[in-house]
Amino acid sequence: MTFTRRSLAVLVAASLTSAAAFAQKGETVKIGWIDPLSGLMASVGQNQVKSFQFVAEKLNANNPAGVKFEIVTFDNKLSPAETANALKAAADQGIRYVAQGLGSGAALALVDAVNKHNERNPGKEIVYLNYAAVDPDLTNSKCSYWHFRLDADTSMKMEALSTFIKGQPDVKKVYLINQNYAHGQQVSKFAKSTLQRKRPDVQIVGDDLHPLAQVRDFTPYVAKIKASGADTVITGNWGSDLALLVKAANDAGLTTKFYTYYANFGGTPTALGTAADGRVFQVGYGHYNLGGLNSQLVSEFKKKFNDDYYSAATYHALAMLSEGMAKAKSTDPVKVAPMMEGMKFKSFNGEVEMRKGDHQMQQPVFITKWQKVDAKNTYNVEGTGMTFAPVQAFDAYVASTPTSCQMKRP
Repeated sequence: MTFTRRSLAVLVAASLTSAAAFAQKGETVKIGWIDPLSGLMASVGQNQVKSFQFVAEKLNANNPAGVKFEIVTFDNKLSPAETANALKAAADQGIRYVAQGLGSGAALALVDAVNKHNERNPGKEIVYLNYAAVDPDLTNSKCSYWHFRLDADTSMKMEALSTFIKGQPDVKKVYLINQNYAHGQQVSKFAKSTLQRKRPDVQIVGDDLHPLAQVRDFTPYVAKIKASGADTVITGNWGSDLALLVKAANDAGLTTKFYTYYANFGGTPTALGTAADGRVFQVGYGHYNLGGLNSQLVSEFKKKFNDDYYSAATYHALAMLSEGMAKAKSTDPVKVAPMMEGMKFKSFNGEVEMRKGDHQMQQPVFITKWQKVDAKNTYNVEGTGMTFAPVQAFDAYVASTPTSCQMKRP
């Protein structure tokens, strides 16, 4: 389905509660995108850039604030140090909004850099839109007034995933394998604590942490999983680290079930292929076969780029930002940030809320299963003839977790 100005206007009007429409009509708002465009995760980064540019183009046709979004890219090479440098470069260009999501290590560095910049440069404050970095600390001990997370965090996803696993009696021996940085460490931590609480009979038979975006052959790890007798693997791996892991698992004939956070992107679906039919599950805030606005965005993105639109939080980000600007009647981050706090709107996955206390998006969470495309689940992922079909949906309150955030407001 092709978007026209009229059909898009209807979609945007339906998904947002407009206020003071077109207060800044025609003003260009630059978003500094800071994520990897080189290294093993470059293909993921390139997809994310296209996703932001795609949503910007759609919302530029019609949005509550009447602004025009422009995406300016900065390659942080997945490095916390390079992330801080990229923020400085963005600030030097007068950019007042930045977006980042690939890697919680980089996200933690960015929060710190944004906080320091804003303290030192009153009148030039920057807001950070976090669309995919999910370390819970970002909205707990490290929470910041200038940071807004659009994804569900690691603990929220594990709450939903463990609730689903509670009803799966075939899960008895679990092997944990994760990337050795903030997010991966938290997946391991929350998997152990939530399973102990909900399924104390489950045995953890392995708990590996490996370097982020450095391992090219996961055969030794798969051999350990096989030797452990695990019937289930839980992993927060993403990008090449998950694609190469499942490739090694398939090559070794490993038949355990995989419970994942990010099996839907970065070449992982191609690596899964038909061999993993029915054995791979994913937890996330949406999925390809969700229907409605999400399916229209997915379809249009595929036609435009011949690629999969798997980071729909990019839509959350710009939709929320345009609504905040309309309410503030300004594009100034100092005026827009308080308008986004506590904001509720209907997005592609249902009713969502940017929780005021910690700036963590509260939203529905879904469990999907890797299977062949069928009449009900028609989206063909990476041309594999396979898809992620929904098996359970959770309302926002099920995955919601408490926060320890003690936010300091200006």
